[in-house]
Amino acid sequence: MDIHLPEGLLAGARFVPSPHCDARPDPVVIDLVVVHNISLPPGQFGGESVEQFFCGTLDTSRHPYFETIMHLRVSSHLFIRRTGEVIQFVPFSKRAWHAGESFFQGRTRCNDFSIGIELEGTDDLPYEKIQYEKLGASILALQKAYPAIGADNIRGHADIAPGRKTDPGASFDWQYLDGLLR
Repeated sequence: MDIHLPEGLLAGARFVPSPHCDARPDPVVIDLVVVHNISLPPGQFGGESVEQFFCGTLDTSRHPYFETIMHLRVSSHLFIRRTGEVIQFVPFSKRAWHAGESFFQGRTRCNDFSIGIELEGTDDLPYEKIQYEKLGASILALQKAYPAIGADNIRGHADIAPGRKTDPGASFDWQYLDGLLR
């Protein structure tokens, strides 16, 4: 996988532009990858709900849970489905709205300097091997394009928003991912 820096897009990913993004502060060094999970409705996989949610087009009549999140304006840079399909919503050069209130290495507002990657999943169900493979390949491409993203700067949402977030959860195999990045 490669990243086309002028466009800020990952080669091979399907690009579905989200309006839930804005300009990063200038200057900024992108040096953090945040791993998340999402499924909509919670615990259900497949379908277009996550895409619609990140694009602000979620049909709230399709599930009662959607009524509770319709006011949120969130996105991620990448979404990796359980099938391995990679969808990009926000160019890496822009700020995706994935981390919320957060801090890392003494800095707040992690959206300013991070890249958010969502895995289709839940905290307590194992992720698919293909998801780890695509996540690892994506991170390696990001590290090549943004050399400030070191091995210690790949964190879960729970790490940068402790007490508020729990993803990617206890089912996420950090050791397996680490092996893919070596």
